[in-house]
Amino acid sequence: MEPKYGETWAYESIIGALPGIDLSPGEAIAIQLAVFEASVLALAWYYDLRGAAVAGTAAVLVAALGSAEMLRISAAARRPETPESYRRLLFGSSIEVVLSVLAFIALVTHLFVFDPRSPDPLVETLFGPEPPTLVVYLTLLVLWDLCYRIATGWWVSIVGLWRSVRYRFDGRTAGVLRQADREAVLFGLLQLPLLAFLTDQPVLFAALTAHVAAVLLISGTSLALLRVREYG
Repeated sequence: MEPKYGETWAYESIIGALPGIDLSPGEAIAIQLAVFEASVLALAWYYDLRGAAVAGTAAVLVAALGSAEMLRISAAARRPETPESYRRLLFGSSIEVVLSVLAFIALVTHLFVFDPRSPDPLVETLFGPEPPTLVVYLTLLVLWDLCYRIATGWWVSIVGLWRSVRYRFDGRTAGVLRQADREAVLFGLLQLPLLAFLTDQPVLFAALTAHVAAVLLISGTSLALLRVREYG
């Protein structure tokens, strides 16, 4: 189903609004991955930050895979048989952007206010005592990308559970929505590789683990309700 105004993620709207540019979803994700990864590798080489390059590459890859999952979820959610109220709440409210801003502000506060008081601050561990300005800029850009996708995954799960509690569906529609919920579960699991870089960061490790666990619980409950309440 072709996206309509008010039924797209902010991510999709930005791509679709670029003047004179007509990109397929695959092309947009490929460009996103190439530009960010090239920037990470170039800055890591210039400033001799090889260790940080590994973490940066993992973050860029998770963000790119998250973009693919967002498109797969939206394709299922936009199917004509799904409830309009579900699509309106999922896309039209832009709550995922609000959640992204809150998550990003919390992360920046942690990195630059709370974490520097610890014995091994993450920013200093990755970039040294005087992080280069361009490296910090790119890092914050990639972190925003991650926060946006993490917040979107959270919102997808919440709206999916609301939909499964409020409505009952025939077998065909329930199958479409189960696909959206399964993609939401995969969306959460894709973020687990980031934990490998947070083993010395108990607050961030716990926050990301709790997020993924909550997404799995909420989307798993939604999947169970779809099967139990299915009719026809």
